[in-house]
Amino acid sequence: MKQILSKDDAEELVATRRILHQFPELKFQETRTAKLVSERLQKLGYRVTEKVAGTGVVTVLDTGKPGPTIALRADMDALPVTEENSVEYCSKHQGVMHACGHDGHVSILLSTAKQLQACRDQLSGKIKLIFQPGEEGGNGALKMIDEGVLDSPKVDVAFGLHLWNGLQVGKVGICAGPIMASVDEFKITVIGRGGHGAIPHQTVDSIVVASQIVVALQTIVSRNVDPLDSAVVTVGKFSAGNTFNVIAEQAVLSGTIRTFSQEMYQQIPKLFERVVKGTALSFGADVEIDYQRQCMPTINNSIMAEFVRSIATTVVGSDNVVSNNQARTMAGEDMSYFLSRVPGCFFFVGSKNENKGLNYPHHSPRFDFDEEAMPIGVEIMKQIAIKFADTKGQL
Repeated sequence: MKQILSKDDAEELVATRRILHQFPELKFQETRTAKLVSERLQKLGYRVTEKVAGTGVVTVLDTGKPGPTIALRADMDALPVTEENSVEYCSKHQGVMHACGHDGHVSILLSTAKQLQACRDQLSGKIKLIFQPGEEGGNGALKMIDEGVLDSPKVDVAFGLHLWNGLQVGKVGICAGPIMASVDEFKITVIGRGGHGAIPHQTVDSIVVASQIVVALQTIVSRNVDPLDSAVVTVGKFSAGNTFNVIAEQAVLSGTIRTFSQEMYQQIPKLFERVVKGTALSFGADVEIDYQRQCMPTINNSIMAEFVRSIATTVVGSDNVVSNNQARTMAGEDMSYFLSRVPGCFFFVGSKNENKGLNYPHHSPRFDFDEEAMPIGVEIMKQIAIKFADTKGQL
């Protein structure tokens, strides 16, 4: 792979990532990470705003020349996962791990900040760098938006990346339209009538009812979603009963629903409620539903996606830029909230390398990525800022 950064900058990029990896912090607890980010930015000459949405950090590079305001975003939080890797930079925080690459995202954006300072004479307008807390189930993006991160100066476009072990290092994944799914979380409490396991006709068996609900929920995808669209309904937890000869009065189901299109995102809660309540009613049981929306589908603006594609092509070559199903996933991302407010593009930077054993999936206790992916991310983010400034905001 060709050298993108200088040797010193590349080594600094890796060293930063490994420091962050050793000291991961859960959502809205990223105080040490935020401190490192703030200190590095200030050393580069940036003025920072701290404690946005609790632990977020924001800075603006003002070129002093007219032009659009571009937002570049990185997420900072880790996961409640115990690391199983045997590496010198293994997590020092028991039960907490950067198992999704956010340590790399922060490092990439910090390196991008350095590169942008060095080439600021090629820039115009303003570049807002957003270091976001609470992506992993915390909707940190929405909290930052509520606190005005897209204002003062008003952001015109937004871009972000994700190191992605679904793609080989050296590849970049970009697609117009949906690239990541919405994330909804549900809990269903089925309320029947308990009794003796040998006298079932005197009961309403919550386990039987809940089991039928599990099966019926699959018809949402098979019979209510356009086959050309995509959705996932997963029941991940089923809890009921205390002993072998008692019919349980209550059963609890928990799970997630993922959708790609805005249309299905709007329809799915009603379909879900209809199936759950209808099934329970047919057995004479009651249900309580707790349905929570975590994030919207992450939908790229088609013009911005093509713009990023053109830049990625110059960095890794056209043969290494992939799209469609190679660049889509039913996992979710709260970058969706930024892209629902302003046009932009979220893209994947391939980070898998089987030859190095770096091919475990995201959120795995064995997750790690090829650090050679990070300079690619830096160069694409840097070129986004330079090239978009050249357009004067008119693509």
